[in-house]
Amino acid sequence: MSSSTLRARYEAAGQGHLFKFWDILSPSEQTTLADQLEALDIERVNRIYKKAVTAEAEAADAHDPIAPLPKESTDSVKSEEKEKEWRAIGLEAIANGSVGVLLMAGGQGTRLGSSAPKGCYDIGLPSHKPLFQFQAERIARLQTLAEQEFSKPAGTVIIPWYVMTSGPTRGPTADFFAKNSYFGLSPKNIILFEQGTLPCLTMEGKVLLDTPSHVAVAPDGNGGLYAATRAPLSPTDKSHSVLTDLAKRKILYVHVYGVDNCLVRVADPVFLGYSIKKQADCAAKVVPKASPTESVGVIACRGDKFSVVEYSEISKEQAERRDPETGELAFRAGNIVNHFYTTTYLNKVEVFEGEMAFHIARKKIPHVDLETGALVKPTKPNGMKLEMFVFDVFPFTERFSVLEVVREDEFSPLKNAPGTGSDDPETSRRDFLAQHKRFLEKAGATVKDGVEIEISPLVSYAGEGLQSVKGKTFTKSGVVGQLEELDALS
Repeated sequence: MSSSTLRARYEAAGQGHLFKFWDILSPSEQTTLADQLEALDIERVNRIYKKAVTAEAEAADAHDPIAPLPKESTDSVKSEEKEKEWRAIGLEAIANGSVGVLLMAGGQGTRLGSSAPKGCYDIGLPSHKPLFQFQAERIARLQTLAEQEFSKPAGTVIIPWYVMTSGPTRGPTADFFAKNSYFGLSPKNIILFEQGTLPCLTMEGKVLLDTPSHVAVAPDGNGGLYAATRAPLSPTDKSHSVLTDLAKRKILYVHVYGVDNCLVRVADPVFLGYSIKKQADCAAKVVPKASPTESVGVIACRGDKFSVVEYSEISKEQAERRDPETGELAFRAGNIVNHFYTTTYLNKVEVFEGEMAFHIARKKIPHVDLETGALVKPTKPNGMKLEMFVFDVFPFTERFSVLEVVREDEFSPLKNAPGTGSDDPETSRRDFLAQHKRFLEKAGATVKDGVEIEISPLVSYAGEGLQSVKGKTFTKSGVVGQLEELDALS
């Protein structure tokens, strides 16, 4: 496209100011800017902005009643009999090659004091394994369990791992996986892809420049995964995407989760089996709120649709309301970004994606002053970033289900800097090691006070396979990479 045609297109879209410095740019800078503007669907950006502003105003005026989840759409892992049944269904789906996992790993560890992708972070365990490694080893262990329980030859059960990165984390993530030999998994079954970006805008919807030859952009939120699964995996092969890869591998079910939970049960067969039995298109795993005032969004019903309701949207009276039958909080389904989808459903998201409004995040966005060309670093919010959240599809889901799990077993998020006291590396380490102590004690062992034992996920996915420790007393701390090593600590 010629520069004059491109300029005319942007003028027609009301974004002609992006050519303000064109005449003083070098030829290479003109090429850089033209390439970026040509790749950008500016008309879509305008539509997204208008819909986001309208939806925000409508939400402020809306008074849709908020109601707890209907009992028929939710269940919990409190019943051992149900859990056993769900696990068998899920593990069979894994054994049949019907399950893939999708990791949302676009975030950097900036708040943790690291510029590396968050999945590279070491929470301080004795083994010093990073988050990525725990998750890879859980996948490997599940593949082995499925082979053993369904008499499959070793190495024949595959759970492909789709890792969604962002612009800043794509390269470092790829390098980290290669440097660590893909944590024992086959590189052909680890598919890295990238979430999209959107331009940063002024409050009036005008696109901002961060240099005279470059548009300021930001990631489009974890809900960008839906569009990202349709995007080409390689610029040289436009036909190959995550969705086509899933189809080629005959994957029927996908487990989607966030990188920053050290206790996450990747491709959890219990959650998979529950969702499959419920014939859910989309499902969510939740934990009970710790208290009525906990600052966490809950999955509930807004009007007649499933939705994530932010804690700020729930009144004190609603937050404290109890179920008259159980005495539990009525609004207790704490959202932990842990979801199930059928691939059929993922392929349908595009149909209603246009109805989903992006959320506005007002931020301090560095930008170029259009009059002087100088870089401005604002001291108060001057513009907006537009994000979609992964749960924005919930209201459009016909068959939606929720599984409540035990927080201590499955959720310890890593959000804050070391020493914060909550959701930080120390609490992640504490929760991880406490879980492994419970695994041993449930298997019939005694663990002396102060003794810390870290068990590799390659040895036990969720406490299974530890029968040999029954009756033993553990007096030494240590890392267990093989079952036999437990004897040395008793």
